[in-house]
Amino acid sequence: MKFGRILSVLAILVMIACVVQPVLADTEFDNGSAASAYYNRGSMAASSGQFDAAVELFNLALTSNTSLVAKSDTLQYIYNDKSAALTDLGRYEDAVTTADQGLALFKKAPGLWNNKGYALYKLGKYDDAVSAYKMAISIAEASNTSYPKGYINMGIALNAAGKPYDAITAFNKALELDPGNSAATAGLTEAQSAAMKTNIVLAVIVIIALGLVIWYVKFRKPADSKATSGKKDRKSKKE
Repeated sequence: MKFGRILSVLAILVMIACVVQPVLADTEFDNGSAASAYYNRGSMAASSGQFDAAVELFNLALTSNTSLVAKSDTLQYIYNDKSAALTDLGRYEDAVTTADQGLALFKKAPGLWNNKGYALYKLGKYDDAVSAYKMAISIAEASNTSYPKGYINMGIALNAAGKPYDAITAFNKALELDPGNSAATAGLTEAQSAAMKTNIVLAVIVIIALGLVIWYVKFRKPADSKATSGKKDRKSKKE
């Protein structure tokens, strides 16, 4: 009898285990692994250039229960990579919106600030892009992290904004952090060329201005003085 009861108890425990295990697995999946799975698939799609598919998968990740991934960097990366994929698709406004959604949760994420800056740059909002890059750089440096990429991107935006001297400073800083960086070197050369053109234009403007002043003093002013003198003479004769 005792042996029979033991077998019955064991059978009941096995049945409970078979029922409970799938439920627990579903709960775990709903609480985070679904978001992680969608994110991983989205990352693979983005790396292969399938940006539309990547955005859809990132959206599925964000609509999943993200309570677990929010405790790690995964949720931050979902917003980060989605904004990057949207930028690659040319959907710059959506990319900025996605970056802002991520920044509402992760204010100190240099990658999100950098992505926002790049989308703003593509929209032609160069000053706003520079501000976003500055945030990315300051956050990274506050955590003692070197961020030459931020300086390079900021230099490109500054040059586009017609501020080549500031761009030169940014590119030099990038090269200080990462000597020999090809992007920083190319950007520095371009900024120096733009600065030289600016110097030439300013020099031409100064020369033209001086020429006009000299012409006025040498030719125009004496004529005015002579005319004034003539009027006085005529007035004297009438008297």
